[in-house]
Amino acid sequence: MAYGFQKFIVCGGAGVLKKDIAVGHVIVPVSAVRDEGVSYHYIKPSREIECNLEVLKIIEDDFNIHNIRYIKAKTWTTDSFYRETKEKVELRKAEGCVTVEMEAAAFMAVSQFRNVKLGIILYGGDDLSGVEWDSRSWNSRSEIRINLVQISMRICSSL
Repeated sequence: MAYGFQKFIVCGGAGVLKKDIAVGHVIVPVSAVRDEGVSYHYIKPSREIECNLEVLKIIEDDFNIHNIRYIKAKTWTTDSFYRETKEKVELRKAEGCVTVEMEAAAFMAVSQFRNVKLGIILYGGDDLSGVEWDSRSWNSRSEIRINLVQISMRICSSL
């Protein structure tokens, strides 16, 4: 933004809270539970933050044109990954969250504060839905990340 950019697509991996979400499956956050600190420095406190609906529609249109299967869902943003306790995971699942990550709420808040367009595209990574954590080797899936970056650049160019 300091260089004048006004349109952003952020992409990356997220832990899944539902076992049936495969590694690499695309998730588009429609909102985020704010369980981190950064977002509170940019917009007034609230339990959740919503995504930019205009950008969401552009992402969905692109995915539909290119036959990309995806899930629209709520995510849980936390900056304390060692505090992803069984109780908190169950609570977030009850609130409708299907993923957990560390940035979405902050990105949404900063983009609203700076009045820029921003969308987020996640892919299913490790699995936090069970009693034990399952890495599913999610961070070694470079082909997924490369593809997601290419898709994100295409969508950003059409914002």
